[in-house]
Amino acid sequence: MKDKYMAYIGSYSYTGHAKGITVCDVDVEKGVLTKRTEIEVNNSSYLVASRDQKTLYSIADEGIVSFRILENGALSKLNTRNIRGMRGCHLAIDQNDEYIMVSGYHDGKATLLKLEKDGSVGPIIDGVYDKGIGSVAERTFRPHVSCARMTDDQKYILVADLGIDQVRVFRFDKADGKMRQIDTIRCQLKSGPRHFRFSPDRKYLYLMYEVKNVIDVYRFAEGKGPNEIKIEKIQEISTHNDDSDNPLIAAVQMRFSPDKDAKHLFCSNAGNDTVTIFDRDVETGLLTMKGSLPIAGIYPKDFCIFPDEKHIAVANHESGSITFFSVDYDNGLLVMSARDVAIDEPNCICMVKLPQGR
Repeated sequence: MKDKYMAYIGSYSYTGHAKGITVCDVDVEKGVLTKRTEIEVNNSSYLVASRDQKTLYSIADEGIVSFRILENGALSKLNTRNIRGMRGCHLAIDQNDEYIMVSGYHDGKATLLKLEKDGSVGPIIDGVYDKGIGSVAERTFRPHVSCARMTDDQKYILVADLGIDQVRVFRFDKADGKMRQIDTIRCQLKSGPRHFRFSPDRKYLYLMYEVKNVIDVYRFAEGKGPNEIKIEKIQEISTHNDDSDNPLIAAVQMRFSPDKDAKHLFCSNAGNDTVTIFDRDVETGLLTMKGSLPIAGIYPKDFCIFPDEKHIAVANHESGSITFFSVDYDNGLLVMSARDVAIDEPNCICMVKLPQGR
């Protein structure tokens, strides 16, 4: 039996006609999504699936909403949990499906919550507010937490704040559930660190900057002491190849290819509306740009890479469309492969393998 997949697309619901989450069937071979239905969620700005692919989590005005993913791809609501803060912008789940992190752009708060065994969202374990003043009005003048993740060994939590140009590093003490800061990556002023990801072997950290439009690659290793880590920058590479000095370009999303070694990295850029493909050297961690091409839409806020790695779907927030491309890794090319699908203000795409394919 072939693996079967579904895609869930989160949209704002207060401005357009979208209800919140659009449920789509996935044709992996053709690399396309087909709309099936919509689920009402208040302003679904980010979605993430549990590592076991059984539960979907969505940002909502009221906090986090959890859904059981049924065998046919339909969603059954489990619960809603208040995060005691303003609406979040990003979600991340640990390797063991025990915790979920919420990043608060509007209030500069990172919130850690427990996940129950049935997949529902449990109580708040800990939460920290960033403090400080940035350098540029409107975007980087006060804390804006944009990404928070726990390492797979559950020892550390990193929190990126594009408002004050810092990534704070916390030791997570599972015994009492507390986050204790042990280090800080102080980024260049006005750079806007937006998202980061660890390589599968956790040896390398990839940090993408929204304003500076670069990806920094760091070696990440533990030191001798329990609260000592070593973070060494080894590369800085542009997120695009546009030499026009367009001040409106902003790097907005970064994802690894789904192969076990993450041999490729993709990055989307608003302003020049492109997706960039990088080769990733598994041994050294270094990136090589293969190509950066337009995606036939405006503001590619997110994208997903199909499980066969041969296609991508791009969520174009401003133009209200999902566009589809086949990927030529050798030549760094994206070739449009299907007609676009209209979705109001898409924010995020989350692709999930259904139970019968597990």
